[in-house]
Amino acid sequence: MEYKDNDLRWEKIASREVLHTAIFNVKEQHEKNARLGIEGDYIAIDAPAWVSVIAVVDGCFCMVRQFRHAYGQITVEFPGGLCGKGEDPAVAAARELQEETGLKPGRMKLLAALNPNPAIFSNTVYFYLAEDLVDTGKNKPDEDEILSNLRVPVEEVIGAFGNGEYCHAFVGTALALYMRDRMK
Repeated sequence: MEYKDNDLRWEKIASREVLHTAIFNVKEQHEKNARLGIEGDYIAIDAPAWVSVIAVVDGCFCMVRQFRHAYGQITVEFPGGLCGKGEDPAVAAARELQEETGLKPGRMKLLAALNPNPAIFSNTVYFYLAEDLVDTGKNKPDEDEILSNLRVPVEEVIGAFGNGEYCHAFVGTALALYMRDRMK
């Protein structure tokens, strides 16, 4: 069956917070599709915006290797993290890059602003390409961020994605955006 946009829309009737954490809040939302006469309860995760930063030095991606608690494994990822309340995503991306790698960007190029999973998340993840890099030689990750810095050849990361420690879906998204940008 083909639905028109008005048939697809739901109205939020009520919302209540069921879990509050330092990083996100979980809400139960009662929603109704008036056109089709359907209603139900749905879960939404409210989180701050996230950033992921692609930086390239001498043909290598600047990446971080760290333990991910929910997954229970070590992963290799692009630097990134949360935006502070009211913080511009480009500023957050530059801050995260410098904190995690010691690289200070001259400019940040937005590659895309996407929803990490629109079925349950309400936030946006911003993917940036860091350009005109200066290596300060000083990284200062958050107190609980225990990570190693890596410089991995671009082709090696592309070939390794989806295997072993290269399992973070945002790495794949970042790679696709990076390759699209290089094709321009």
